[in-house]
Amino acid sequence: MKEWQGKRYWLVGASDGLGAALAQKMSRAGAEVILSARSEDKLKALTAQMPGKASYRTIDVSDNDSVKAAAADVGRVDGVVFLAGVYWPFGAKDWDADQANAMADINFTGLMRVMGQVVPMMVERDAGHIVITSSLTGFRGLPGSIGYTASKAATMSLAECMYADLRKTGVQVQVVNPGFIKTQLTDKNDFTMPFMMSPDAAAAQMFEHMNTDGFKKSFPWLFSMVFRLSQFLPDWLYFRIFS
Repeated sequence: MKEWQGKRYWLVGASDGLGAALAQKMSRAGAEVILSARSEDKLKALTAQMPGKASYRTIDVSDNDSVKAAAADVGRVDGVVFLAGVYWPFGAKDWDADQANAMADINFTGLMRVMGQVVPMMVERDAGHIVITSSLTGFRGLPGSIGYTASKAATMSLAECMYADLRKTGVQVQVVNPGFIKTQLTDKNDFTMPFMMSPDAAAAQMFEHMNTDGFKKSFPWLFSMVFRLSQFLPDWLYFRIFS
């Protein structure tokens, strides 16, 4: 179990859903939380609900200047949790260029922008904690998921690269791959979503992982096995089953 009392954590993408639920858990554990997202109204309201020391700073992860300014204002932190993401469900036959580009730019490139501001400082002092939110969808390509699945695969890959580079340093890198969580994003889906989790339940799984020394956690466990085992299927069988 980590010691959270007095630690400063920057949560990027924490105005609602999983991010808001995780912020509550971290604050109750004693961490000072700095909440960031685009909506100032949501951030202000959420900050007021925190049981411990909390503040907020707006950010647009798709804008490099916004990320740089936010990182400078937030200052030195003990950890950063990246949760920002957008989602629209559509496949290659119904390609929406603007939405696809936004998913790539926010879900993945936004992560790169934030990491570019915090990783060098953590490496310099050989201390820090980085937690990246990917998805079970990132394990292998899926139908009807142009943009989102690709962005989450890239997110997972970046986390793996960072872990490979930093695992023997004082900077801890972790990645979590949740399944379906009841949020405004999954409300867009018109298909059955098995093993749906509440934001609070997903945040509990995520915070539990953050208290360990492990690198990757995929959950719910049984549902995650479907995606993890699919990596070993030959293409002809995988696409026959999943598409």
